[in-house]
Amino acid sequence: MVGQLAANLARHNIAHGESLENALRSAKRVQVLATMPLIAEMFRVTDILSAAKIAAVVVKGPVLAVRAFGDSSARQYGDIDFLLRSADIARASETLVAAGFHPRIPAGAIRARKTPGQYMFRRAGTSSLIELHSERTLRYFPRPVPIDHFFQRIAAVSIDGRPIPALALEDEFVLISIHGAKHFWERLMWISDVAALVRRYPEIDWARVRQTAAHVGAERMVRVALLLAERLLRVPIPAEMRREADADSGCLPIVKKIETWLPYAGQEPPQLVQRALFRFRMRGHLLDGARYLTRLSLSPTEEDWSAEPDAPATFLRESLQRPFRLAKKYRRSSKEH
Repeated sequence: MVGQLAANLARHNIAHGESLENALRSAKRVQVLATMPLIAEMFRVTDILSAAKIAAVVVKGPVLAVRAFGDSSARQYGDIDFLLRSADIARASETLVAAGFHPRIPAGAIRARKTPGQYMFRRAGTSSLIELHSERTLRYFPRPVPIDHFFQRIAAVSIDGRPIPALALEDEFVLISIHGAKHFWERLMWISDVAALVRRYPEIDWARVRQTAAHVGAERMVRVALLLAERLLRVPIPAEMRREADADSGCLPIVKKIETWLPYAGQEPPQLVQRALFRFRMRGHLLDGARYLTRLSLSPTEEDWSAEPDAPATFLRESLQRPFRLAKKYRRSSKEH
């Protein structure tokens, strides 16, 4: 939020004292310096994948910073996320490894078609983290990601004078709504992203947003995102979305619940039962909520994998062990906080 605070104080010519101005300038400098190597790595990976003829788009991170705030360093991000087709993951991984990147996910797991939360890479001698996502890793989408439809609508965002492939604005809006819900909207920055997109793009095609949200089962997630932006950052909801939010009686109670844990910024995370109830309610309907919660509870990630990724018949065991691991993890987390 540092860059946004500084920009708005300057824009409105608000006197804020020399000490605050120096603190903001210093924090902004740190943020700019932190984003520079990430953006350089984004350019590098974009060129590598393009040369290999692997279709990929950048999501969130610098693309979202430019779209929402007009500056690739205006918001914090600690990695660069690329979205590509699952069918291209193995070749993309081999290509990045050949270019000097070290993978966090072993090749054996990729060959076994195991699905991690993301495919992480770091180039030797750097600290910049690259994450590859596919329609399979985006498990918090309630329904399968229509990856081909997304790629048919690819847009370009200019960063430092270079066009970077990105999702269509409407598809990105749905993605960040689901991402916020995935993390229980624990950070004001994510709500600020939503508010900024609504404010900066009055021409956004809300019919397309509704269509994409309905396709992936994220209608309530989008409504909750908009209500949070309105209640906390005073951004009016577009009329057509307002009608849907008002008609969905489950949205406002969820938003009020989020407001109770937002001040702790993730330092006091929801307990296990709260997390499960939140996932259940975000789908909007009883059976949909049950299916969504069950799938998330039983879909193993790299934290659940056995030590032998190529071993046969491990998926069932990993799936059945996952709920016990999650219960232990979040019970311990609750005690620590």
